[in-house]
Amino acid sequence: MSATVRVAVAQFQIGADVEKNLQTCLHWMERASACQPALLVLPEFCNHLSWYEDKAHCFAVSVRLDGPFLAAIAARARELDLHVVVNCTVQRDSGEATGSSLLYSNTGELLADNTKQIYIGHENDFLARASCEGPVVETPLGRLGLYACMDGVINETPRCLALNGAQLLLNSLNSFASDEASLHIPVRAAENKAFVIAANKVGALVPEELADGISAATGIPRRFLDGAGESQIVAPDGTVLAMASRDQAEYVYADICPADADDKTRPDGTDVFRSRRPGLYRPIASDPTAQVLPSMRGATEMVAAVVTLADTDDLQEACAQVATAVEQGAQLIALPPLVPAADDPAASAAFALEAIPALASACGDAVVTTALVLGETAAWQHSAVVVGKSGLLLQQGQVHPSNRFDWSTPAAEFLSVELPFGRLAVVTSDDSIYPETFRLLALAGVEVCTVPLSPLENWELETGLLERSAENRINLLVAVDDTHCGVGFATELQTDFTVMTPWAERKFDGLLSQPVWHRCPPDPGIMLANLRPANAAHKEVSRNTDLLANRPWDLSSAIAR
Repeated sequence: MSATVRVAVAQFQIGADVEKNLQTCLHWMERASACQPALLVLPEFCNHLSWYEDKAHCFAVSVRLDGPFLAAIAARARELDLHVVVNCTVQRDSGEATGSSLLYSNTGELLADNTKQIYIGHENDFLARASCEGPVVETPLGRLGLYACMDGVINETPRCLALNGAQLLLNSLNSFASDEASLHIPVRAAENKAFVIAANKVGALVPEELADGISAATGIPRRFLDGAGESQIVAPDGTVLAMASRDQAEYVYADICPADADDKTRPDGTDVFRSRRPGLYRPIASDPTAQVLPSMRGATEMVAAVVTLADTDDLQEACAQVATAVEQGAQLIALPPLVPAADDPAASAAFALEAIPALASACGDAVVTTALVLGETAAWQHSAVVVGKSGLLLQQGQVHPSNRFDWSTPAAEFLSVELPFGRLAVVTSDDSIYPETFRLLALAGVEVCTVPLSPLENWELETGLLERSAENRINLLVAVDDTHCGVGFATELQTDFTVMTPWAERKFDGLLSQPVWHRCPPDPGIMLANLRPANAAHKEVSRNTDLLANRPWDLSSAIAR
């Protein structure tokens, strides 16, 4: 395997003329070859825009694996000496069409045929979903896994590819949503410590002659019926190495070392794959129809506070801020961790014995969350806690082992508590980086979650925790003990959510799933934010595309293995 590989993505517009679309693909393969990439990723649905009269029309404009469209792509890959990913709707012998990503080698050989696992909205009316897990292909460029668009809005598909060894995650998109580029694409890289190479479209995603009518019927402004662009290449730490524009047909490229994706360690040395708890994740790979979610009766609105402290060792300051937040109307107050010495659990546990009654005395009828060290010698546990005026209401011990809290006894499960405003969970820092954590909370009917965070990596606050809130539809409070990686924040789930349906409170703004993001000022103090617990029950991002019920559970065995 070469130490360094040049990879590229191309973004462009696709219309309703299949032959013209083939020429567009060949043109951009030729254009991108100028930078001499070893691998080029093209967008989703390269043969025809994703708009069909009926299922028969979709099948008619789809391509065959042995047909002229893909033969021309393979031949051009051979001529240009590059590997290429092209996504098309493909005619299958069963009489169905599938949305599939196809990887061709630099000799024109078909190396991988990967069908989409979760479709969005109307795609479900025309296309058959995958019936098997996506392949991970060993190539001279590295180990490659493929997925497409909605497969990456939730974590399961790319997570399984990474767990099965993929170093490069190749994502073809057909998306109008700006938060795919700003959130979902980079988080899929950082949470898996793998490269993501993602190609989106620009230009109209619907027939241009119908665009005005579609805009009027759906309430989606015309400009948001175009591809959102921002094709990008992301490093395993979540750093965007190259990004294209929002609206121009173009290509971008970067030089990467695929072997970098074999290092799964955090700054404290924790291996984020080896520290997973697959036995706890079995519900993720279980049939949703047999999973009855708890009744979700959260409040329509509530007031919450995120506190930034000048000194997290100062219990008096923490209590004073809690009391002030209560005076300002907060029902839930998120404090940063109160762990004076991570390397001295005995001292931190002694501090906790003072902190719990002090916080209970300060919080009135509100509840406060933080992280403490609880327990005794040889049984210490780094824990996120919920404290009310009666004392400790919930202790959530750290579930995943980590090097910086190697003395902490791992907890056996994730817990939650039912409160007047809704079902609340609390999560420790070193549990919050795992996508499985928040998926389990969503399956448990959690409406609000707080994370008392001691961040180690920039992506946690830049994209990671915001994306956790988005892909699971959970209101989230994050309180940080150190702002060197970013500031704390709150997320407020919108009421209007399902695209292509009437919205009463807001106009579509290009965000598919990102909630309202309330960010704290950088200085110590209190930030108040409205949360909407009741909206956590609403998880249908588009018709027939529910973030929980339609997840690819049957193709996610790698998560629980």
